[in-house]
Amino acid sequence: MHDLVERLYPLCRSITGDGVRQTLAVVGESLDLDVHEVPTGTQVLDWTVPQEWNIRDAYVADAAGNRLIDFRKLNLHVVGYSVPVHEWMSFDDLRPHLHTIPEQPSLVPYRTSYYSPAWGFCLSENDLLALPSGPYEVMIDSTLADGHLTYAEHVVPGQVSDEVIITCHTCHPSLANDNLAGIAVAVELAQRLKNPWYTYRFVFAPGTIGAITWLARNFDTIERVKHGVVLACAGDEGALTYKKSRRGDAEIDRVVRYVLETSGRDHTIVDFSPYGYDERQYCSPGFNLGVGSLTRTPYAGYPEYHTSGDNPDFVSPGAMTDTLETLWEVVGVLDRNRTYVNQSPYGEPQLGRRGLYDSLGGRSDTKQAQLAMLWVLNLSDGEHSLLDIAGKSGLPFSAVADAARALHDAGLVKE
Repeated sequence: MHDLVERLYPLCRSITGDGVRQTLAVVGESLDLDVHEVPTGTQVLDWTVPQEWNIRDAYVADAAGNRLIDFRKLNLHVVGYSVPVHEWMSFDDLRPHLHTIPEQPSLVPYRTSYYSPAWGFCLSENDLLALPSGPYEVMIDSTLADGHLTYAEHVVPGQVSDEVIITCHTCHPSLANDNLAGIAVAVELAQRLKNPWYTYRFVFAPGTIGAITWLARNFDTIERVKHGVVLACAGDEGALTYKKSRRGDAEIDRVVRYVLETSGRDHTIVDFSPYGYDERQYCSPGFNLGVGSLTRTPYAGYPEYHTSGDNPDFVSPGAMTDTLETLWEVVGVLDRNRTYVNQSPYGEPQLGRRGLYDSLGGRSDTKQAQLAMLWVLNLSDGEHSLLDIAGKSGLPFSAVADAARALHDAGLVKE
């Protein structure tokens, strides 16, 4: 996963353009992707697909031709979606187009101008103070023209057509935690899934406009999405944070809470708010999908956020692995969570003559497995899911799910 972050880091991504395509081409080496190209001007809900932006080079140079700000060294140096410019100007004319973070003088900020024609450069406050007197040659070799918005999907077919969506944004340039770590974790999770219960759809799309475009193009079949997770900031050393769906008590919310609470991991669970990543699109009131957001340190919550400090050294293999394993545990619960009805509800059925106790022989957790059967039988009333039973009994979900499967096979409970 960390190798993938390092490989993707130099590519200049935005909400459209060849950087997104190059990123998806690399991801496509690991996953079979269905890549979609949506033309400029396409109406998507209340939005319109914008013009496509591409950039080849950009710099600010002194009179001797020395590059003082150089896009080729770091693509954050150019404000995203900058219109082309090539002229000589004084410091006073250039200064309004220069962006720094005075309180973090060694870092280069990330800035964009998606929906209004503008141009600019980003640099550290230290480098700004060290600029020699002008004049300066200012050059941005970019194009803003009709083209396409690009996003991709990878589908892992399940035993049922109901879907779980895992989404991550592909629009940020050289920012490792936000969101190359999310992409890397999603790729690894997709590769792990083999014959799951649900169909898993991984969506790699630019933030906001990409999610809105996906929703618009899937409007008529959106009811197939039963659960979802927006994955971002997956590689920093902070504790995991789960932001609940707008519903607040969707199954995905309860599953993630259960996994985090029983895992012993440090974590925070927060209520939904219409600010952050693309969960706010999936949870807009018209859709109101059961989609939460999983991050480590949340949106804008760490000093390196949206700066050159968010580089591959900032994310760790250990943190990405922890995020991956958490999601894997979530998938394990989500895929096995069912609601059953006891087919012998009057008194406790005799388990011994059905061979159910014998089937547990030799297990190191025989007593736990027997107790799980009794809990499943007692609470299988059509109203309690296996997750509910695990929560009430204090037993591991896996023990409860195994017990339910044995009782189902013996005809004692019906899904």
